[in-house]
Amino acid sequence: MLNVQIVLFDGFDLLDAIAPYEVFCAAGMTAGGSVQVEFVSAEGPRLATSGVNGVKLKARGKLSPFQEGIILVPGASGELVGDGPDSIPVRLARASHTELTEMLMQALENPKIVVATVCGGSLMLAMGGMLEGRPAVTHHLGMDLLGETGAIPVKARVVDDGNLVMGGGVTSGLDVALYLVERELGPRIAHEVEQLFEYERRGTVWRSTGISPGGRAMIGDPNASKDSSSFLEVKATANASTSFSASLSLFEGEWDATIVTPVGGLIVKLHIASVHGVILRLTLKFEVMVDGDLMMGTAKAGILPSSRLSGHRI
Repeated sequence: MLNVQIVLFDGFDLLDAIAPYEVFCAAGMTAGGSVQVEFVSAEGPRLATSGVNGVKLKARGKLSPFQEGIILVPGASGELVGDGPDSIPVRLARASHTELTEMLMQALENPKIVVATVCGGSLMLAMGGMLEGRPAVTHHLGMDLLGETGAIPVKARVVDDGNLVMGGGVTSGLDVALYLVERELGPRIAHEVEQLFEYERRGTVWRSTGISPGGRAMIGDPNASKDSSSFLEVKATANASTSFSASLSLFEGEWDATIVTPVGGLIVKLHIASVHGVILRLTLKFEVMVDGDLMMGTAKAGILPSSRLSGHRI
């Protein structure tokens, strides 16, 4: 059974909450009742007033930060400019100053829970200090504010950072929910819901994996942003011409290396092999000397300046 808790608070945006609610309900019907969806609040059962003309929805239970499943946090609706009591930032801040923030912190510490946000919901988490150093997205009008909280803004429709999945603008609630249905229940259920709603998910889901733009770096840990170092696997080939092949043998093999950069240590795994007739091709440009199983020199990764490199043969 997939349990989904959709959080309500005063000033929430209706579409942020209702669109995912309908997607998860439809997934439950399609998957034989294997999804349970509930509106909840930090205070327990109550009527929550939305930011859209004061429309109210009833939270039927209290948010549980210990219940396995998905917790989805919508954004707020209200005035786009100013700092009045009905402005979106003030409504988000007001909600973040309740018991809700502590509950969401507890949920993020639970490996059996995925916290999802729609639109300004990620800003609420950011205000509570929960997104520092993590890739995140929100409505395009709030991206600068998101960055100021210490999060790493990513211009994507949906961002998946493991136990945290975030959507951009208001209608991204459909995309977040459909993506989570696919992730938790499989693509056939997600496709069936798309057919029912006559809606196809928009955009590529951004994850911290795969080949990085402009290079061949492979980020192996989807949660690497939480650590001060990154893990990259770099493959290199070199020219095996007669004049170079003798010295090339010194470099061949598997290497564990560390590059000291201005932004911290970069843990790198290198594979260097000779392929006849192929020009030296490296994601990381470096100049090194090898003494037996030790490697020392400098390396340049992407736009970073040249940095000291040291490593040993595995």
